[in-house]
Amino acid sequence: MGITETKLKDCFILEPQVFQDSRGYFFESFNQNNFFEATGQHVNFIQDNETFSTKGVLRGLHFQTGKFAQAKLVRVIKGRVLDIAVDVRPDSSTFGEFQALELSEDNKKQFFLPRGFAHGFVVLSDTAIFAYKCDNYYNKESEAGIIYNDPSLNIDWQLPEKELLLSDKDKLLPTFEAFFK
Repeated sequence: MGITETKLKDCFILEPQVFQDSRGYFFESFNQNNFFEATGQHVNFIQDNETFSTKGVLRGLHFQTGKFAQAKLVRVIKGRVLDIAVDVRPDSSTFGEFQALELSEDNKKQFFLPRGFAHGFVVLSDTAIFAYKCDNYYNKESEAGIIYNDPSLNIDWQLPEKELLLSDKDKLLPTFEAFFK
């Protein structure tokens, strides 16, 4: 498995070695020992989540605060998404910066975000199945987020605004600046 660091401190792209033959394919999606050797990061995933969404669905930018912060390893099982990570760690050298990465069933890339990152994605294909591993349990009281169209982040979601489908809750998230006042 290839593991490379992104421009964001402590975020990594994982690219598995895929073995294909006439029956289909096989790949190891995560190996804790190899991950630690390549990144120096200790992570113990304890919750797996999966979403199904249609084209234009934008989920994010979400994170959990305090003792319920979550590291995530995300990937696409079916379809194609633009995945976004935003560093929300005030003491980080990349605080307020974001990384965009296309994840798809074809490229089989995965994106590791440590605790302290806001996360979101938009579906670029007709439908997508998106899976993620978390190292902490979800806690509703610890939910937080940044509005997807924050002007200081200036994220290009690769779809026209009129095609984006958001939850009512995601439409009301604060700006980056307002959250960190």
